[in-house]
Amino acid sequence: MQTILGANGQIAVELARELTRNHASPLRLVSRNPRRVNDTDDLMSADLLDAAQTRAAVQGSDVVYFTAGLPADTALWERQFPTMLKNALDATRAAGARFAYFDNTYMYPQDDRVQTESTPFEPVGPKGRVRAAMASMVLDEMARGDIPVLIARAPEFYGPGRTQSFTNALIVDRIRNGKRPFVPVRDDVQRTLIWTPDASRALAALGTTEDAFQQTWHLPTDPDRPTYRQFVSLVSDAFDRPRPPAYTVLPTWMLGAAGLVSPQAREIRELLPRYEHDNRFDSTKFARRFPEFEVTSYRRGVDLLRGASLEEQPGGS
Repeated sequence: MQTILGANGQIAVELARELTRNHASPLRLVSRNPRRVNDTDDLMSADLLDAAQTRAAVQGSDVVYFTAGLPADTALWERQFPTMLKNALDATRAAGARFAYFDNTYMYPQDDRVQTESTPFEPVGPKGRVRAAMASMVLDEMARGDIPVLIARAPEFYGPGRTQSFTNALIVDRIRNGKRPFVPVRDDVQRTLIWTPDASRALAALGTTEDAFQQTWHLPTDPDRPTYRQFVSLVSDAFDRPRPPAYTVLPTWMLGAAGLVSPQAREIRELLPRYEHDNRFDSTKFARRFPEFEVTSYRRGVDLLRGASLEEQPGGS
């Protein structure tokens, strides 16, 4: 039995598809209101803030994937995320299962250093501090050695479905809807983005590979690292928009000022420094261990976004 905790997000949905498609094993999807992805899925409702419910949800599992997310609310993150993770780790240990933790890069330095699995944690805001504390909790569990544990870390997303990110919201979705895209902070620095189905496929590969445990992994990305200027052009071409594409760069001061009136903008201000520098997320380790894994290129990814958009329209193909 493989169990996904926090089963309704985009990463979890794609993970459930991949595990059923290519890794034969019964699959349990756990959230407060789980939704079936595959016909054979076992659904279980549980609140990860409740230790007993979490333990019951994990019972009988061989591998537990933690993909739970929360809205971008600092107080909520500080209050709930560490408890959810602790309950998940305690439940996995009680079940004698393996634990795969899906992580992000909020705790990394927000500068131009190349990011590898050994990059130190230097969070610059409260959400980064929460994610650093959570990653440290998993590393402590790994060091304890009672159960096999791995960390699978991803940079910013772009992708289909309900993928949530700056890039999707400000660029992809606006171009799709015929609106002028917005670029956060700078358009001339390199960005590393991960195609969400790749993140899920890679997480499934790690979770079903015994020697992948007791390690941290950077999930696979296209090494080309376009600037936002280049990425806007790719998306504009995919959606047949006029060339050269028109877009607006939103400077840090403008995004910061938006936080004075918008709670949502206020919640993301701590992430803005990362958009001032080249973002070079290195996934060489994964590529060496899984050389057969086919990474989706940015051009292929945006073409697939166009296809997904057409499929969602009445009469689309």
